[in-house]
Order: sequence, then structure tokens, then C-alpha cells
Amino acid sequence: MALKDIIGRTYSAWMSTNAPHTDVALSSRIRLARNLGDIPFPWYASSPDLAKVAGEVEKAVREVQGLGGLEIARLSEASVLERQILAEKHLISPQHAKEGENRLAIIAADESISVMVNEEDHLRIQTLLPGLQLTEAYELADNIDDLFETKLNYAFDERIGYITACPTNVGTGLRASIMVHLPALAIAGQAKTVLSTVSNLGIAVRGLYGEGTEASGNMFQLSNQVSLGRSEHELIDNLCAVTMQIIEQERATRKKLLYEMRMKLEDRVQRAYGILRHARLITSQEALRLLSDVKLGVEMRLISEVCGETLNELMVITQPAYLQKLAGEELNPTQRDIRRAELIRERLSAK
Repeated sequence: MALKDIIGRTYSAWMSTNAPHTDVALSSRIRLARNLGDIPFPWYASSPDLAKVAGEVEKAVREVQGLGGLEIARLSEASVLERQILAEKHLISPQHAKEGENRLAIIAADESISVMVNEEDHLRIQTLLPGLQLTEAYELADNIDDLFETKLNYAFDERIGYITACPTNVGTGLRASIMVHLPALAIAGQAKTVLSTVSNLGIAVRGLYGEGTEASGNMFQLSNQVSLGRSEHELIDNLCAVTMQIIEQERATRKKLLYEMRMKLEDRVQRAYGILRHARLITSQEALRLLSDVKLGVEMRLISEVCGETLNELMVITQPAYLQKLAGEELNPTQRDIRRAELIRERLSAK
């Protein structure tokens, strides 16, 4: 599968609702930071250094059995818009999308695996699965990591573990994260308190696209803050335990809202659905907010006209870069708002 096929396909494996706890946990991600020994980290490396890293990684993908199914995309050959789309699909980071020279994105056909080459670290191995499946995502990432290590000489210290560009990743090099959807806690005014408590338990709370991004559509990314001094399984178990507590709180709040204010909740959900079905202009922020309300209605069985997977897909393809790719031309903000509204009407009418 070529890069154009990955970009052209609007559905990704993580959008599935056929996984554990997808009513609250949208997706689980594992990221392993790795660097090659004796080569400066990307921020300090020269262009020849980065080219050497890219060449060694590309050679490993082509030679190691088990990695052959991954598609190698040279970001220097992708347009700015195409790189932004990869970021909107959560396949690369916004930082990785900014530059193309000597940078690779290595992606599985179903998009459950993506490897960023020469981002903050030489390699960032990422796996992304639907629902609460951190253990399964780690096993997949660990296997890919082992395959790369048969060909690549990682920077590793017997005492402290993997050497990474950022001190918070030193040790296991692992960053586990779960994307959660917390509309009921937000409606009840409890989301801020709950997430503040989580921060005191060693869990970082970020926005839709990770570090440096704001929360949108009542979606929050929960991840471990440090990776040194604890094993991969300890970090994953701790994040899963905290996430399950949040899932239970969100579910309990949904039941409470349904019992205490069912009519207001139904009105909110149906209004959101009505706007999405008929709006002629809609911004990306408004779209995410309304999609969040409709998704809550679907999960609480207050609305049956649309499925959760369609809503997950719309959360991605209504982002600015994807809209312009689908339109086949550059659009100004007003044109994007028009096209976004058209696309949402089309998808919601297609059921």
C-alpha cells in the first residue's frame, strides 16, 4: 500500500468500536523512543547523520522478515498538506509533520503501526489500537522493536536503560497513552477536578494530538509522565488502573444525568445531531463539540441514526488538511467551514 492509499483512506483501525470499553476509551497507544548508538540525537545531528539513520532504518525494514509489510514513506516526497494529514490521522506527530528532509514515516496497511524516523529521537515506534488495549498495543510494539534491534545498534545503558533525547523518556523509553471521551463529566462540571486528581498520580493529561495541544470535543489523552525506574508492565498496569477508575466515573455520571435530566440530555443530543445534519457552515471546533454530544447520545442509546465508527471517522476527516485533500484544492477558512458542513451532512445521510 502506497502513501497515497494511506492518505486517501478515511477509515483507520483505531476507529473501530468493536473493542473493550470504547464507550469511553477511544484508543490505546504505545510509543517506544529509541536512538542509534554513536549518532547525535536529531536536534543536534547534521544532515548526513540523519541521512545515515534513515538509511539504516530503511535497510532494516527491507531486510528483516516481519517488517516487510510496512510501507516506507519519505516525508521529503510528501507535500506539506499530506504530512499534515498523517498527523491528523495520528500516524505522525505535528512536530514530525513540520519538516521532511531525512525523515521517514513507516506505516502498516491497517495503520495500527507507525514508526517516525528522525523526530525528537531517531526512532519512535508507535502502535495504535481501538478501545482500552494497552497490553495488546505494547506486545505489538515490543515485537516491532525486537525486529528492528536485530539490525540496529540501539543507544542503551545497562544501568539506566534506553538513552533518549528527553530525560522523561530515559529508561524504558515507553510512553503509554489512552484517549478518553468524557462528555458527561464535562456536562456535570467534574472533568477538571477528576483530571487534576489524575495528574497527582503520575499521569499526564494532554489534548487530542498529544503534547502541546488543547483538549477538544471532551477528548483527553492520558499518559505516563516518566519511564525511568519502573518496568513497562508496571507503567501500563498503573495507567490502565487509573483509566478504569475514570471510565467508571464517566459511566456513573452518564447514568446520573440520564436519571436526573433525561429530557435536557435528549434535547442536547438531538439538537447537536440536527445541527450536524443541516448546518451550512461549521468550524472544526464546533464540529468536534457537536460530534462529542452525538457520540454521547449513541453510547447512551438516545440516538440510533448514526454509529460510533462514523463519528470517530468524522472527527479526523473534518480537520483542515484532510478537508482540503478531499476537496482537491486549497481552501480558505470560510470555504473549509462550508466543505466541512457538506461532508458531515453527506456522511450522516449515508447511513
